[in-house]
Amino acid sequence: MTPEVAAAVLLAAVTHACWNALAHRITDKLVGFTLIAGGGTVIGLTLAPFAAFPAAGAWPYLIVSGVIHVVYFVLLMKSFQLGDFGQAYPIARGTAPLLVTVLAAVFAHEVPNAWAAAGIALSCTGLTGVALWGMRGRRPNWPAIGAALATGVSIAAYTVVDGLGVRASGSSLGYVSWLMAIEGLVIPAYALHRWRGQFAAKLRPFAAVGFLGAALSFTAYGLVLWAQTRAELAPIAALRESSIKSC
Repeated sequence: MTPEVAAAVLLAAVTHACWNALAHRITDKLVGFTLIAGGGTVIGLTLAPFAAFPAAGAWPYLIVSGVIHVVYFVLLMKSFQLGDFGQAYPIARGTAPLLVTVLAAVFAHEVPNAWAAAGIALSCTGLTGVALWGMRGRRPNWPAIGAALATGVSIAAYTVVDGLGVRASGSSLGYVSWLMAIEGLVIPAYALHRWRGQFAAKLRPFAAVGFLGAALSFTAYGLVLWAQTRAELAPIAALRESSIKSC
């Protein structure tokens, strides 16, 4: 991994942690994720005309990733509702790099060398330590832990799918723009149905914070996708998880 790629992933880690923190600050999680997901769709559709259209081979990955990202959003909302942010977030993020390492070896034929494997293991151990430290003196919240672990599986799945997809797309900006446009439709549509005439009133008080979260989310994942076209998936996933120490 070159210094340029490492710097991009570290910047993505900071912006990713910030949008998660913003989402956590909005008490009604459906409001927060509606704004962030919907804002991502607006940003994606705005930028898509200025980027190269993804190649045909990337679209199966885009569709599958869109579905996985919706599952991820639902699981993340559930994790935040069930447990403490400081407990759920490290568990969710800490399980992903090991799974990415296995999936990348199977589907991308990327087997990390000894140094990279040691770095991935160290990252995951550190993240697990943060989660355990946050649980000290308290009884484990098993539903929250289960939701966080499921969130980690979804993170690993979309990481590998998008790593393969962005490499096939020919444009990381085009790929992330269309991905955000696709994945961001479902949660706002559900919220619109659930709230009906109260949709705008529910969102208005948090609109600025939500759109800032959407911009940070788009930036963070765009940087990760760009990095995945220039380095192996597992080390990027491990470095990205330094986000839990940010913000």
